[in-house]
Amino acid sequence: MTVDPLAEFVALLQPAARFSKLVECAGSWRIHREATGEPFYCAILEGSCRVTFDDHQSFILQAGDFVLAPAMRNLVNESIDAPADLSAMIPTQVGEGYFRVGRRDGPADLRMRIGHCSFGTPDSALLVSLLPDVVLVRDRPRLATLMQLVDEETREQRAAREIVLARLLEVVLIEALRSGTETTSAPGLSRGLDDERLAAALHAMHARPEHPWTVADLANEAALSRSAFFARFNRIVGLPPMEYLLAWRMALAKQLLRNRNLAIDQVAERVGYGSASTFSVAFVRHAGMPPARYARTVG
Repeated sequence: MTVDPLAEFVALLQPAARFSKLVECAGSWRIHREATGEPFYCAILEGSCRVTFDDHQSFILQAGDFVLAPAMRNLVNESIDAPADLSAMIPTQVGEGYFRVGRRDGPADLRMRIGHCSFGTPDSALLVSLLPDVVLVRDRPRLATLMQLVDEETREQRAAREIVLARLLEVVLIEALRSGTETTSAPGLSRGLDDERLAAALHAMHARPEHPWTVADLANEAALSRSAFFARFNRIVGLPPMEYLLAWRMALAKQLLRNRNLAIDQVAERVGYGSASTFSVAFVRHAGMPPARYARTVG
């Protein structure tokens, strides 16, 4: 069975739309957005601007570019010619989902569509930690089209709205993560999947989480020596392979427990434990409560 780790991760995040809006900018302008920890995304429709994360990571964005921050940090968005002493401005609403900043009259120099969403899974912090801090996609107008669809669906009270929004956001996130031309150098799942050797091991883990994997088994999947695989996985993904496997198994277990369709011993078997008791011990260490109580509390 072919399993796509990135698609599994995004689906497990359970993205849900909060809001999106169209912002027009003219003249010299600067917007400061506080860190929220929530996913933030922005598509440039016309013009160009500068975006800086945490006062040090800066990008020039052009029409067709898309930027995604899976966990929103402090951000400054500004015109390229903005003077250093220019104060931050608050966009003025001029219509439903439509804002303007900078010079009030005349044509806009920049049009961008921005949005925020939320992740429904209780394990969002763990999963987001395995994604890049910032993803920049160059010249991919289809992401702006997808964001337009998200915006339209958000505003219209139509049948199956939440399901459609969830699927659209999954597509937006997957498209951004697989198309990113510039990301931070921080370790994470995306970097692991870009590494041909590690990708083989990651695909194997995701395809058969119930298998009694060892580091030697996974090194064999990656066609590397045990020591070379361990060091490479730790450096590129950001944690040791067995710790990654445990985190993924626990994330899957929580999802199964929340659905409440399986008994504890069945969940244990699905995520690679030989008995309900050994699974329960591991789960308590990870989640701080027994699986049965977790199912009652969260499910």
